[in-house]
Amino acid sequence: MNAPRLIEREVPPRTAWALEQAGVAPLLARLLAARGVREAAELDDSLAQLLPPSGLKGLPEAATLLADSLQRGERIVIVADYDCDGATACAVMLRGLRLLGAQPGHLGYVVPDRAVHGYGLTPTIVDLALEQQPALLVTVDNGIASLAGVAHARAHGLKVLVTDHHLPAVLDGAVVVPEADAIVNPNQPGCGFASKSLAGVGVAFYVLMGLRAELRARGAFAEVPRLDGLLDLVALGTVADVVKLDANNRRLVAQGLKRMRAGRAQPGVMALFSAAKRDASKAQGFDLGFALGPRINAAGRLADMTLGIETLTTDDPERALALATQLDTINRERRDIEAGMREMAEARLDGLIEALAGALPPAVALFDADFHEGVVGIVASRIKDRVHRPTFVFARGADGHLKGSGRSIPGFHLRDALDLVSKREPDLLAKFGGHAMAAGATLAVDDVNRFAMALARVADEWLNEQDLTRTLRHDGALPPEAATPDTARLLDGQVWGQGFEPPVFCDRFELISQRLVGEKHLKLRLRQAGRLVDAIWFNHIEMLPERATLAYRLSLDEWQGQQRVQYVIEAAQV
Repeated sequence: MNAPRLIEREVPPRTAWALEQAGVAPLLARLLAARGVREAAELDDSLAQLLPPSGLKGLPEAATLLADSLQRGERIVIVADYDCDGATACAVMLRGLRLLGAQPGHLGYVVPDRAVHGYGLTPTIVDLALEQQPALLVTVDNGIASLAGVAHARAHGLKVLVTDHHLPAVLDGAVVVPEADAIVNPNQPGCGFASKSLAGVGVAFYVLMGLRAELRARGAFAEVPRLDGLLDLVALGTVADVVKLDANNRRLVAQGLKRMRAGRAQPGVMALFSAAKRDASKAQGFDLGFALGPRINAAGRLADMTLGIETLTTDDPERALALATQLDTINRERRDIEAGMREMAEARLDGLIEALAGALPPAVALFDADFHEGVVGIVASRIKDRVHRPTFVFARGADGHLKGSGRSIPGFHLRDALDLVSKREPDLLAKFGGHAMAAGATLAVDDVNRFAMALARVADEWLNEQDLTRTLRHDGALPPEAATPDTARLLDGQVWGQGFEPPVFCDRFELISQRLVGEKHLKLRLRQAGRLVDAIWFNHIEMLPERATLAYRLSLDEWQGQQRVQYVIEAAQV
């Protein structure tokens, strides 16, 4: 993989100064200003600073629909999704409805099997839900594009509430939404909610806030229930779904992390920390995205997401730990499958590069008969990172069609690209959907090459050479006096993630020593201005020259009870 271009972030000096004057540490002020924070008030992560639910289109109708169902004692079935966002959203809705008065016997849920049912509220899933004899279906993290499923449910006399955050379907050039009884989705037409980046679990939480307000207005409570106990689940789903961490999402995540650090998270969340061998008292966004989230996702990829949802909804710590241990075992299996499939995908990619005399098309689509449908998204992400191209990976589904998952790069809206492909090749895509950076598509087995050419054509029109060159934005040099455990702890205490990337510094170093550890990681001893520091470059085995420019993150390495600074290398230029 070629070294990325290293580009230093611009820091508005007046903004950084204003943040310092408001009491923000100088280094942190510079980092925050470079990420668009304009004033210290944006750093207030209290619940009072959350955007009000009133801005969400459809929320009054949704609250009335739910309140009526609760007060009539009707059965409500949640229709979940099979990823971590869907599982946490389902758990939030189930727990929240119980807090607000639903009887446990009046609540149920269904979750599609990725290989059998596909995504969303399909007619088949409606039929599955009908076995529980509901009066109301509530979708979480899906439903906005489920035109047929909603129609099927209503034809059977069911009321339908859609809560989602995905983009609506487009038919004949027009945006269409299902004919549900109510829809809450910040990305539906006409919704003025300021945060379009809410995850599905965030939408579910906001719906519960709206419902609580409606029930309170009806005099339903002697004491108004608190919903902040659900924020650990909201934080987990938000980070795991890699949505943009705008100010509102950062507040939701910050509140959830505080609960985890204080040991007040749900039993299932605490059990997941234990199974992942992570310390909940030091919980960071990194733990949610790379330790807890993958274990929940593994259930939807290789088994049944019911296991993940049960982990998040049980109040029994012992059962939670047993379930989390099962998820950990499934995740280990997922990693093994992913490693083998990634090897095959890279061999396919190398063959493609060789066939094109060393060149690469501006978009990549890969398929092999031995690929596993459950990990196509992960492998697509890995290949995308290697070649910095929009990438789709396809596997054969149980119905014989190819099920593909795609990952994109900045400047290429993947869902919009699929929409253009479908217009140009009307019979190519059986269905598609998704976001700017991640999307899914289904097509016939014989059409993968045709799809690859159609997608590459769009990429060729939309992307230039600079777009196709991997870049790493960094925060300049780390002041020598700031390379301390206190600085590392200060940075670890912030909420970083998608759209609000963790700090990466960049300096020129002399390499004193370097060696491989664990056969695939490069351990380094660096010197700069007379100072020595340890560093590690994970999953990198190529030795570096005596001097190099290194981009790195600041981390704490704990050994025998002692904490010391370690640099985690992200990229190098010689």
